[in-house]
Amino acid sequence: MTSVFTENQRFSQWWLWILILGIVGLMLYGLVQQVFFGVEFGNQPMSDSGLILFSFVLVAFAVIFANIRLRTRIDKQAIGMQFTPLLKRTYRWDDVESALIISYGFVGYGIRLGSKHGIIYNVNGNKGLALVLKSGKKLVIGTQKPEELEAFLMAQGLL
Repeated sequence: MTSVFTENQRFSQWWLWILILGIVGLMLYGLVQQVFFGVEFGNQPMSDSGLILFSFVLVAFAVIFANIRLRTRIDKQAIGMQFTPLLKRTYRWDDVESALIISYGFVGYGIRLGSKHGIIYNVNGNKGLALVLKSGKKLVIGTQKPEELEAFLMAQGLL
C-alpha cells in the first residue's frame, strides 16, 4: 500500500452547473439584446455599463467556481488540505487529538461554519475525515473515497 493518500475533488453536480450556466447565459443574452440591439432587458433595465459590469462579475464567478478544487494529501507526518483558490492548511499528526471517518449529513457545499463537527470543507457528498486538534479546533475534510481513506489511515496506524 502507498504511503501517501491523495484526493482531488471538484464541484461536479450537473444541476449546479445548469443553474450557474443558465444564470450566466440569461445575463449574456440580456447584455447582447440591450447593448448591441438596443432592446431594453427587463421591466426596469440596468444601464448598459451596469449590465456589462454585472455580466462580467457573473462570468468571473463561473470561471472561479469552475476552478475550485478540494485537494487532500495525507501521509504519516501531516494532513494537507487545499481548497483552491481560497485556502491551504496543513495539520501535523502530532497536533491531532482524534481522527475519524464520519457521515455528517447534508450541510451544503463549500466551507461550512457552525457545525457540531466544526468547519466542514465539502464539494460533494456527506462523508469526511473529522479531526479534533489538541487546541480544541474541530474540522471535517470531505471525501469521495471514505473506504479507501479509512483503509489507508488504518494501514498507516493513524486511526
